[in-house]
Amino acid sequence: MRWMPIVDAFLSPLGFGLLLALVLWLRRRRLSRAALRIGIAIEIALLVLSTPIGANALVAWQESRAPLPDACAAPQPGTIVVLSGGIRRDAADARDFATLNVASLQRTVAGAELARRTPDAQLVLAGGPRVGGHNDVSQAEVMATIAEGFGVPALSIRAEALSTTTWENATRARALDPPLPQRIWLVTSATHMPRALLAFRAAGFEPCSYPADRRASPFDGLADFLPSAGAVANTDAVLHEWIGEIAYRLRSAF
Repeated sequence: MRWMPIVDAFLSPLGFGLLLALVLWLRRRRLSRAALRIGIAIEIALLVLSTPIGANALVAWQESRAPLPDACAAPQPGTIVVLSGGIRRDAADARDFATLNVASLQRTVAGAELARRTPDAQLVLAGGPRVGGHNDVSQAEVMATIAEGFGVPALSIRAEALSTTTWENATRARALDPPLPQRIWLVTSATHMPRALLAFRAAGFEPCSYPADRRASPFDGLADFLPSAGAVANTDAVLHEWIGEIAYRLRSAF
């Protein structure tokens, strides 16, 4: 979704909070008392979501929506699809591990460990090159090298190296030749799992959820009541997923 960065900027508790504060200040003499109170209440809510305690509550609820692996009915799938989570810059080659962000790394490790425990597993890594990048080294290629380092045989690994969105992850995985089975393990971040399941079900898969990269953390002290960049980033991530999920539900319906 090329428009998502713009949406994220305005839905961020920081971005939207500053914009709302500006509107409330400029219109303070024309707004009714009720409208001002509603605006102030929204600002307070945004402030809470900018603190670790507020952001962690939001992230924990979002992650609770991802089904646990135990919910997968027997027999368990032998094909594991791992979604990339982003790349920070162009990768020089398939061994340029530092280009992958934390989500991509944790998803890859989780998928590789699952593959090692699954007899005759097929590991499919999905993710194209960096959008707007200057070479064609894909996230999937870098992830495949990492998976091999964790002991997954190269012959058991397939790379879907063109997709740039979750929806494309699903549709391009469905179009692989030879085709993948309908029942698969789907490995992605716990916050991302609800949206990913929507996309893969729409593409004709029957995915079993294998969430990784959990972000919710327990209460760590009084500092959790103070705003932080990490809390804003976690809230941003959840809001991004909600908007994306709404878009995917609409896309699936038409």
